[in-house]
Amino acid sequence: MLRLSFVCLLFVALLAQQPCADAQASGEAGESAEAYRLKVAVDEVSLTFHAADAHGLPVNDLKLDELSLLDNGKPPRRIIEFRSLQDLTLRAGILIDTSESMQQEVSANRAISIKFAQRLLRQRSDLAFVMNFGFLSKITQPWTSDPAALAAGIQQVVAGRENPLGGTAMFDTIFRACFSVFGKVDHAASGNFILLFSDGEDNASHTSLEEVVDVCQRANTAIYVFRAEPAPNLFSSGPKALADLAQQTGGRVFTADDSEAGIDSDLRIIEADLRNQYRLIYNPAKLTHDGAFHRIELKTPQRVASVNIRSGYYDRPR
Repeated sequence: MLRLSFVCLLFVALLAQQPCADAQASGEAGESAEAYRLKVAVDEVSLTFHAADAHGLPVNDLKLDELSLLDNGKPPRRIIEFRSLQDLTLRAGILIDTSESMQQEVSANRAISIKFAQRLLRQRSDLAFVMNFGFLSKITQPWTSDPAALAAGIQQVVAGRENPLGGTAMFDTIFRACFSVFGKVDHAASGNFILLFSDGEDNASHTSLEEVVDVCQRANTAIYVFRAEPAPNLFSSGPKALADLAQQTGGRVFTADDSEAGIDSDLRIIEADLRNQYRLIYNPAKLTHDGAFHRIELKTPQRVASVNIRSGYYDRPR
């Protein structure tokens, strides 16, 4: 009993020592995600999506009358806005899992992150930050447009550094990134995404997957999971958690080969998704504010071969 009490006190002390400097992305671990939970009624839904042709090229000339949108099986009550957004600036969060189960992957994930910084980040317009996480999370490089500074922040990511008590708080980390970092940017002016390196295992978070999805949707931030591998444990919930995070925020899960060409191709797909989007804002036919999930279905003309769009949203209580 005394041993248990000591561990609990140590846990509380560690949390209490985390400074609250996320507004400036200072790099230190933030407040508990509990303090960030907001319940705000939603009467408008802002939806972004990417359309591509059979060759994978963006389709940027869609008209509203070519689309059919269903929200929980019903057409919207009113379309407020529909427009094409081309050549958007990027706002990227690089989140690298350094917990025990991912320690062997940290070096490779750093290398992929540096490729993104060097090849896709536009210094005059784009911004990115770096966060590593295990039991705790830490921003090693705040928002920057400098590839060299971003690469230096990535190099600071070290296996096991944020694991004083062991365990992984992936959901808490993503929640913090979407609420405290992406929550401070102009969502309408950029393509926002998280580049997540993790196996999806979470045994230390205080927030749920649903809460993470909700706050990332409000920040218009898609989650792209990079180089996820099937869990050796058939009973692991990690792969499903990663798939749900990507699907419900409009991102993707990449599990392809690790060749130079394969990595470049996947990074280019992310860039095409985020720089070429449509924004559709509408009033749903019916909202009950009961916290239920609303499934979104979007039908497009035949010239569109694929659409990257989030699967739905949570009808938040008032």
